[in-house]
Amino acid sequence: MPPFETALPRERHTALDADSVRAAYRRWAGVYDTVFGGVSAFGRRRAVEKVNALTGVHVLEVGVGTGLALPHYSGAKRITGIDLSAEMLAFARSRVKSAGLANVEALVEVDAEATGFDAGSFDIAVAMFVASVVPNPRRLLAEMRRVVRPGGHLLFVNHFAAERGPRWWAERALAPASRKLGWHPDFSRDALLPDEDQARAQFASVPPLGLFTLVSLPN
Repeated sequence: MPPFETALPRERHTALDADSVRAAYRRWAGVYDTVFGGVSAFGRRRAVEKVNALTGVHVLEVGVGTGLALPHYSGAKRITGIDLSAEMLAFARSRVKSAGLANVEALVEVDAEATGFDAGSFDIAVAMFVASVVPNPRRLLAEMRRVVRPGGHLLFVNHFAAERGPRWWAERALAPASRKLGWHPDFSRDALLPDEDQARAQFASVPPLGLFTLVSLPN
């Protein structure tokens, strides 16, 4: 595979960086569950159901956030969660402790684009509502592919921009606020997946109103 930098899509007009992501989620941490927990619940549950149904034990949850998905994994799965936000991870650790989630093996503050894990460390990597948050989505994809063993699985749940209609206009109107929001409202499939991966992936719309998509990609 050529270096992932050569496959990066055309840069979007409002770039995120690690510091702006940290700052955004420092602001969101205390209210994230209230503001986003409900609307994202269907996507998280669908992704975890998919993880639980797949073979393989060792699971990397990329962008674990406050740990909303952690209680829903099968006890047979061994979960490592990573996030760039120390504040979000503090809530996740509290959730693990209060719920007694013995299958959560580690919660680590690390960059999803450069985790430092050994190649092939996991059977499954799942990123829920993360691809439109990281500065370089193709690097996220490359890193998830690296740390998952051959024959394993990559899963994404994310909002992808509409191609037309009122939502198209709304998403592009919000795009200049990406740095303050901490995510890209105008995020496209092409920004994450090259054509060859789009051809191999399975896409499933999830509630509410089909705003989010579950992407399953064999490694």
